[in-house]
Amino acid sequence: MTALEPIVRVLLVGLAFGAGLPALFAVGLRLWSNGYNADGTVTSHNPFLKAIGGILFALVALVIVVGILWITREAIKSHLGLEIFPFGYK
Repeated sequence: MTALEPIVRVLLVGLAFGAGLPALFAVGLRLWSNGYNADGTVTSHNPFLKAIGGILFALVALVIVVGILWITREAIKSHLGLEIFPFGYK
C-alpha cells in the first residue's frame, strides 16, 4: 500500500490543477458574462454574479503566480537571497 499512496496523491493533485483550474476559469467566465446574449445584446446583468466571476479569476491567477514562485523558489533564493516560502527549505 505504501507505493500506491504517492500515486494517488499525484493523481489527485493532477486532477485538481489540471482540470480544476480550467474548470474554475470557465465557471468564472460564465458568471462574468451573465446578461450578455450570443447576438451581442445585453439584458439585465447581476453584479453579484459578475463579482463572483472576478473572484474566481483572481483565485486562478493567484494559484498560477504561487505555482510559478514555488517552481522558481530555489533560483530566487540563490540570486536574490529571498526565502519566499520559508517552510519549504530544509
